[in-house]
Amino acid sequence: MSANNVISIKSKPNDIAPIQNVPLRTMVANRLREAILSGQLPLGSSLVETELAEQLNVSRAPIREAIQILENDGLIETIAYKGKRVKPLTTREVEEIFSLRELYEVMAVRRILESSTPVDALHQHCSDMTAAAKVENFSALTAADEAFHRTLISLADHDLLMASWNNLYLRIHQMMAIRNNEKRNLTEVARNHPPIVQALEANDANLAIKLITDHTRILAALDLVNLIKEK
Repeated sequence: MSANNVISIKSKPNDIAPIQNVPLRTMVANRLREAILSGQLPLGSSLVETELAEQLNVSRAPIREAIQILENDGLIETIAYKGKRVKPLTTREVEEIFSLRELYEVMAVRRILESSTPVDALHQHCSDMTAAAKVENFSALTAADEAFHRTLISLADHDLLMASWNNLYLRIHQMMAIRNNEKRNLTEVARNHPPIVQALEANDANLAIKLITDHTRILAALDLVNLIKEK
């Protein structure tokens, strides 16, 4: 083959994301999940298929399937003779979720320190929280707050811990959104996180564990159940 006939094979561009064929039920479930977690669909609110179908401009079938997905997630429940509703929080659920969260995050801190894992990735989430707090952006701060704690768990490099955290994630996100939206001083929320990173970088186990424990207990101590009822 002559030089003029050589076929040049170029590598595929790696900056073009593939087109994803997402089922309609999944798209609807994602939209409803976002509405629940943000509070747009309040806890305890009834879910009427016809109304949701009209709002989202879809038929009732994907609405029904999406509701089933979210019921499996624990965000929606069925009430006899009344239908579906966004599952409310109970005092027991709040206590159980945050007692587990504390155990998970303390475990993550211990593993990070024992393995001397770099925690550079946490700095960006701290910066994002600070930026969001400055402009009073509740949703951005909640997203960065969540990313911080998810990264902390991820840095522990423990698959079962990560899987357990994922099981708690949706309700934790929901509670964080309630707290961040209610607590108007978002700067205080944001500045609670950098000292945790600094203690990890200083390899100060006692301080890091104290800070992460205090941090998780601040939210657990809030009377979220009554706070929601008052709205």
